[in-house]
Amino acid sequence: MTDPTQRLSIGTLFRDAWGGMTVTWGMILFETAAFAWMPWFMGKAIDGLLVGDGAAFKVWIMGMGVLLLVATGRRFHDTRVFGTMRVRLSRDLIQRSQAHPVSVIHARALMGRELVDFMEAQLPETITALVQMIVSVALLLSFDPVLATSAGLTVVLICIIYGFSARTFLTIHQALNEQMEHQVSVLEKRDLRRVIRYFLGVRRQEVRLSDTEALVYGLIFMVLLSMLAFNLWFATTGNPTSPGVIFSIVTYSYQCVESSVALPVLFQSLTRLQEITDRINRDASPMTA
Repeated sequence: MTDPTQRLSIGTLFRDAWGGMTVTWGMILFETAAFAWMPWFMGKAIDGLLVGDGAAFKVWIMGMGVLLLVATGRRFHDTRVFGTMRVRLSRDLIQRSQAHPVSVIHARALMGRELVDFMEAQLPETITALVQMIVSVALLLSFDPVLATSAGLTVVLICIIYGFSARTFLTIHQALNEQMEHQVSVLEKRDLRRVIRYFLGVRRQEVRLSDTEALVYGLIFMVLLSMLAFNLWFATTGNPTSPGVIFSIVTYSYQCVESSVALPVLFQSLTRLQEITDRINRDASPMTA
């Protein structure tokens, strides 16, 4: 990111570190595929052990061992790749913000790090969750179309619920970030009443955000738990199946519940990152030599 006129975003961060990111994504995809199929292999291992056959159990153990090695290696690799990315982003962001007060520069430097934090932590988790969700629905379909339909409708309802609240989340994040840009300047005044008013304003926006999250996520969890209860009831009262199959159905239904939670979290993060990206690129003034 050497061009001072280039827009700072997740896309430019990825292009700047494409080599390291390629390795990261390769390992993430392997971990995701392994995690997605683990319950299926576990169900096979259960059925095998019940009849005295430990072959499937051994395969499951070996798969877990390989998964552990890859996951550990990725953590070592990611720490170095994303650490370098944070340094470069902070450098470029500060170069662009020389015309702004220190309070604004400080706040935007912290906000910019959230872009890297998203790429390092939440994005891999979200992709893992989305792949697990797709695999879960596909395997539930192999057991019974009713189970897959229940899971699919749940995902659609989650998207609809968040869609109605997206604008509210964006407005609250804008207000919060606006407050953060003035924090240092307020503290520099050393006026206790002004500082109290400032933090009361921050608290007011944080309460709005928390209340909105509580309502939205409450509705989402109600939908998810209803799906889980239905699939559990259907798996145990429908056609006779083996304990391993019932375990797989319940596990994939629960996995679908866990994975579906990643959707509203992703949507909210993207909403916040959209506001941050627009803010850190606003009125950019590159530092002159």
